[in-house]
Amino acid sequence: MVLEWIAPTAASFLLLAVVFGPLERLFPARPGQRVLRKELVIDACFFVGQYLAFSAIAAFVLGFVHRGVGAILPADGVREAVRSLHPAIQGVIALVLGDLVVYWFHRACHRFEILWRFHAVHHSVEELDWLAAHREHPLDGVVTQIAINLPGIALGVSFEALGALVVLRGMWAIFIHSNISLPVGPLRYVLGEPALHHWHHARVRETEHNFANLAPYLDLLFGTYHRPEKEDYELGLVDSWPRGYLAQLVRPFVGSFIAGTRPETAASTPSSRPVAPPAHAPNAHHHAA
Repeated sequence: MVLEWIAPTAASFLLLAVVFGPLERLFPARPGQRVLRKELVIDACFFVGQYLAFSAIAAFVLGFVHRGVGAILPADGVREAVRSLHPAIQGVIALVLGDLVVYWFHRACHRFEILWRFHAVHHSVEELDWLAAHREHPLDGVVTQIAINLPGIALGVSFEALGALVVLRGMWAIFIHSNISLPVGPLRYVLGEPALHHWHHARVRETEHNFANLAPYLDLLFGTYHRPEKEDYELGLVDSWPRGYLAQLVRPFVGSFIAGTRPETAASTPSSRPVAPPAHAPNAHHHAA
């Protein structure tokens, strides 16, 4: 019984390690980063927690929302028209609208304290690789999944199609966090790449960029796109942060939260959050090439 419960998690870990491990060694974005890096164990704990428990919780919540919305909204009209489309077309609709919603939700996570409390866990990573992608507070993950799937749910897209999108987004999220530097050409404006998302994790003030994981064209559209010429900056939060797994799960619920400093005041206040760029921040479109 225990083996049946653990085996899928172990298999997923081995598969991801086999796929991304060699690529990180052959095409490293940061050649000096060690495989057995600092806080590897913490991210392994987040991986195990996510696959053993938190993914099941997210699936349960999404199923509940899917059934609830289906019971509230009428089955005719737009929902009926969408459900009559080919599953692939349904998927594209859910993908595009979900990307738009989660782009603004991601920006809200960097703006409002109640959201940043939990999202800061993800930004506490100081060395990015495929395993670090799993450092995410479960509440942050569940709410993000609701936001990104809500348009598809509201339009009546099948739960199976939405599940396929969850897998696609998950794999791409692992890729853009990985320590990989591979040219993807113009696709970086459509699908994104590690260079864009690594900058989103930069420990500098000009980090209000690259909020879209799978749709960088939204960053271009809304003026938040920035692609640094080289990756020579530090990663992580500006201020101190708990370095243990359980401590990071508890931290958002504890006391006053410096990391919730609003962007307008963060320039003069010590903060654990990436803060809004000052007037001299690099022009996002100037670095779009």
